[in-house]
Amino acid sequence: MLKQLEMAHWMLKDIIKTNDVVVDATMGNGYDTQFLAELGANVYAFDVQEEALNATEKRLDDAGIKNQIFDQIFEKNLSNLLTEPLVNLVLSGHEKLSEYVKEPIKAAIFNLGYLPKTDKSVVTKADTTLTALDALTNQLVVGGRIAIMIYYGHEGGMEEKDAVIKWTSSLPQKDWEVTSYAPLNQIHTPPILVLIEKRK
Repeated sequence: MLKQLEMAHWMLKDIIKTNDVVVDATMGNGYDTQFLAELGANVYAFDVQEEALNATEKRLDDAGIKNQIFDQIFEKNLSNLLTEPLVNLVLSGHEKLSEYVKEPIKAAIFNLGYLPKTDKSVVTKADTTLTALDALTNQLVVGGRIAIMIYYGHEGGMEEKDAVIKWTSSLPQKDWEVTSYAPLNQIHTPPILVLIEKRK
């Protein structure tokens, strides 16, 4: 049986083609960023922590994947963003993604929670996550998908989980297909995968 993240990757790989514009909304250690880049997509990856950008840059460099760090200092000079298939690493919260990504978006992935092995007080928040999701749904192409991995075993995680599930559940059925994938018999707080696809 596929794990939640494996299912997320499978559902995204099914639709992403070379040169598609995709978003890693929570860069972290760069695993999802690398996965998206290896599909030949043009990736915009976001994180507020420099540790995440540094770790992801190293991971991509080691894999031979072209990338550049796009710092908040230069955020107004958007011409610095590279447009060929590669990875733009953006030092900014995902709630600002519409300021950086101007093209139609084919797919996106979130890993909500905190960056492992770092400061657990730096976590994703319901308000900024919903802002990012709202922006993504406006820019998502028909047939595009968003995968949201919800980790909620930390302080504030339950509130974010509830907010995301409420928001995604309210999307109109005629325009959106929304489903969830999670174990039912695991103890503690196993992650929940929410998948969104734009119908029209």
